[in-house]
Amino acid sequence: MAFSHHFDPTVLREYDIRGIVGRTLHAADAFAIGRVFGSMVARSGGARVAVGYDGRLTSPELEQAVVAGLRASGIEALRIGRGPTPMLYYAATRLETDGAIMVTGSHNPADYNGFKMMWGRKPFFGQQILQIGRLAETGDVVPEAAGNERTVAIADDYIARLLADWDGGDRMLKVVWDNGNGAAGDVLQQLVASLPGEHVVLNGAIDGRFPAHHPDPTVPANLAELIAEVRARKADIGIAFDGDADRIGLVDDTGEILFGDQLMVLLARDVLKERPGATIIADVKASQVLFDEIAKAGGEPLMWKTGHSLIKSKMAETGSPLAGEMSGHIFFADRWYGFDDALYAAVRTLGIIARMAESLSAVREALPHVINTPEVRFDCDDRRKFAVIQEVASRLSAAGAKVSATDGVRVQTSDGWWLLRASNTQAVLVARCEAGTPAGLDRLKAALVEQLAASGIDEPDFSGSHAGH
Repeated sequence: MAFSHHFDPTVLREYDIRGIVGRTLHAADAFAIGRVFGSMVARSGGARVAVGYDGRLTSPELEQAVVAGLRASGIEALRIGRGPTPMLYYAATRLETDGAIMVTGSHNPADYNGFKMMWGRKPFFGQQILQIGRLAETGDVVPEAAGNERTVAIADDYIARLLADWDGGDRMLKVVWDNGNGAAGDVLQQLVASLPGEHVVLNGAIDGRFPAHHPDPTVPANLAELIAEVRARKADIGIAFDGDADRIGLVDDTGEILFGDQLMVLLARDVLKERPGATIIADVKASQVLFDEIAKAGGEPLMWKTGHSLIKSKMAETGSPLAGEMSGHIFFADRWYGFDDALYAAVRTLGIIARMAESLSAVREALPHVINTPEVRFDCDDRRKFAVIQEVASRLSAAGAKVSATDGVRVQTSDGWWLLRASNTQAVLVARCEAGTPAGLDRLKAALVEQLAASGIDEPDFSGSHAGH
């Protein structure tokens, strides 16, 4: 029987395939992904694809369907089982597979699920994901074949490799971890059993209903339990993961949140001791403080586009040993493999703190003090969002403003900077402002609002600005 499949167009996204199970995403979609991706791998001369899945209730069924699709294309599926997304990336790297598919809804609500993919060692995204949709629609796949599958136990090897890069000093740390009932649970329990210091794991059981709180560490409300526990136990640090553990959230010994760009300052200083002059990459949403601190530590700061696949590609191109995003994706190519891995980032962070005399809060407090708005997201039609950015960019350039157009527009003024960019994955515009003073922040917000108004866009809600970051 000829193969042909139509995807709901909302599920084919920039960096992954994601939808609501039973509404926009079904087992038939998972089979089609396996069938088409498997065909692409087979046509390029490949034969083996690693497959993993997260802790969501719908993941086992979707994983089985993906494997069936791969096998129908003559591919050998290496099933690594349930675990964090970075463990699949590690398996693909270690086993030198021709591709990899992770069944994961990442940090989305419990009724979502999706797929993240690798092509060889590289991220599979953008046009490649759209191509899956086109090939499925036209039934352009290799003739049906009988591929095979085998189960590969990689967890012990992955944990041993994480531990191999432990480089802490004599200081015994007290650490609170919040797994958020995410996919890292089993690996995390084994990891902390072998790390020095005292470790407490909250919400360690993998549970796809996420009973404790939503597994997104970038949302301060989701860190409330971790903060309370760090303070109650007088711990040195608190570490949180998202649903599939490719993103990290941190709180210091006083229970204050360390944002992605603040963690990057700590990591960059450490990496640059060994690799002076190296290029360190951060996305356009990161604080100017980070770029200035990288330069101060003898590094070459590079501001790049937001999006984990885009950052990974830029790292490979520039030979950068470290990159990070505000969203908590941290990428090490220094002693590691260049993919985003929250467990690995945690091990390296703990190593640094265990070698420091001072507390993590002291490091945070010593950073230049700026105030900024949170990342503000507001609706803008998909067909209009990129046009708005173009209009703003041309008005600013006509006015002689100091603008970086790496990803949207980031405008530097004597007060600080403001950013406006179009989301790659949603019908929204994203804005952020950062200044040295409250009055400066107000001026930046006014300048941004003025540009939006000139393009017929209403003023966004900037409430929730936070100081000290």
